[in-house]
Amino acid sequence: MALATLVFLISAGLALRAAPIDAGLSRAMNALHIDGTGQVTALVYDLFSPVPAIIITVMLTGLVWAITGRLALAVAFAGTIALTWIPADLVKIGVDRPRPDATLLPHPVAHMPIDPSYPSGHVVFVTAIVVTIIVMLKGSRWRPTAIVVGVVLVAVMAGSVTVIGVHYPTDAAASILWVLGVFPAARLIWVRMIMPLVPFLREVPRSVPHDAPGVRRRG
Repeated sequence: MALATLVFLISAGLALRAAPIDAGLSRAMNALHIDGTGQVTALVYDLFSPVPAIIITVMLTGLVWAITGRLALAVAFAGTIALTWIPADLVKIGVDRPRPDATLLPHPVAHMPIDPSYPSGHVVFVTAIVVTIIVMLKGSRWRPTAIVVGVVLVAVMAGSVTVIGVHYPTDAAASILWVLGVFPAARLIWVRMIMPLVPFLREVPRSVPHDAPGVRRRG
């Protein structure tokens, strides 16, 4: 599924690069980048930039470890997010879609990022965190709340990158599809194949949820 997702998104991205059918929608979204909306979207974008994103991941990993007392679970959490998030650059490199044309935007940012536009790393990161947490909470009474909050957070992040004008709407959509298609493989590779190679991560206490995220219960 991950390979099919990669092929599909690269193919779709190349088509969008040749014919940016959502350019008009991009300009319309950017027209909202004023007053309070502009301030909020800029704040959200800065909060989930690469360096803060790494800090957020470290903090959440520490929180998972502190709450559960399970180092293996915390390592599974961080590794699954990283292995879902970072390889999205393969699509960026393969498609190499330019950012929206700042000269055509009503409220362009002062410094448009120079890396390729498709997909959005910000949206991939936030979606990866949300999906990982939802999987971790399988069987928990907190899972419905996590789903609602997660969907809102992903929507806010996707809206922010398009309102600011640094991404096309299809960049954000591709980011979400990437996570949904690649997450199972990332989870499998990290938890089932890589973590067992580390001696002190092989044994997981019975109290660790079987599906959180993909950690095998051992008797």
